[in-house]
Amino acid sequence: VQLQASGGGLVPAGGSLRLSCSTSRRTSSNNGMGWFRQAPGKEREFVASINWRGADTLYADSVKGRFTISRDTAKNTVSLQMNSLKPEDTAVYYCASALSSSASADDSRYRYWGQGTQVTVSS
Repeated sequence: VQLQASGGGLVPAGGSLRLSCSTSRRTSSNNGMGWFRQAPGKEREFVASINWRGADTLYADSVKGRFTISRDTAKNTVSLQMNSLKPEDTAVYYCASALSSSASADDSRYRYWGQGTQVTVSS
């Protein structure tokens, strides 16, 4: 079981980044997927989630209207388009595969986690 997150980097405030999470078919084909983040000294927090069909999405209030989660089931990838980035978005971002087919903001409902990709937004 593998999840590989990529696309992080250093970007100025107001900029954009697109994160991508590649998964094995067994990991993700019938599962909800999510993105979480953890900033230094803070607990991991929910960012966005999408159900197995891609028809249902959830977002943290702090990213609504700025971030968009999507998935390409044919390519077994999940993406997070991040626009209008703020310094407070700085964190390590993790993708995860849910236990069920639904989208969820509860990290206890995720079984497999990727290694994380660093996003740094400069002010």
